[in-house]
Amino acid sequence: MADKQKVLIVDDDDNIAELISLYFTKECFNTMITGDGESALKAFESFKPDLILLDLMLPGIDGYQVCRELRSKSTVPIIMLSAKGEVFDKVLGLELGADDYVEKPFDSKELIARAKAVLRRSRPLPDTSSAKDTKVVDYPDLTINLTNYSVLYFGKPVDMPPKELELLYFLASSPNQVFTREQLLDHIWGYEYIGDTRTVDVHIKRLREKIKDHESWRLSTVWGIGYKFETI
Repeated sequence: MADKQKVLIVDDDDNIAELISLYFTKECFNTMITGDGESALKAFESFKPDLILLDLMLPGIDGYQVCRELRSKSTVPIIMLSAKGEVFDKVLGLELGADDYVEKPFDSKELIARAKAVLRRSRPLPDTSSAKDTKVVDYPDLTINLTNYSVLYFGKPVDMPPKELELLYFLASSPNQVFTREQLLDHIWGYEYIGDTRTVDVHIKRLREKIKDHESWRLSTVWGIGYKFETI
């Protein structure tokens, strides 16, 4: 029998944390609860979770800083939980590396569905494909492999969360084709994701920080429309 996936719940409201833990336990997850940012960082090292549910308003180290520190060393999926529903807060969370953002109060079924969707996207596909089924795009000094979720840039691996890699692969698979933000949001995040098009902008920005323009190709903005992977 496969091991249960582990969820680290970080929330200083004991009632909410216990309720979330109950939801996930019923769905056959193992859970651990911590109530502050410092404890969350320690629990991450010992518990080794597959997913982190991270409240923003924490005593001591807040959720934003916890997310920043975790992203400096791990690509573990993070869903931020917050009563703050402003676009600025959502965009900031995504810029820091969160995979999704859920507003409080939330529906338990939606939270579970989002968690499962994030976990599916974060799990590399098993390497059982034949060579002809391998999903790889190659450009000078850039190889994007969707089969094993890896990116080589100038011969060196680049750490990249699943949605960033999927976005890069999707664009690079159709060179010079322009996609609107809405099309990209639909293709990469799908119907399970309820977000706005700024999510795409945030992920493009993070890709550009890791993959710089090349003399043969680049990630281009088509003003007023969207983005394309441009070959030169």
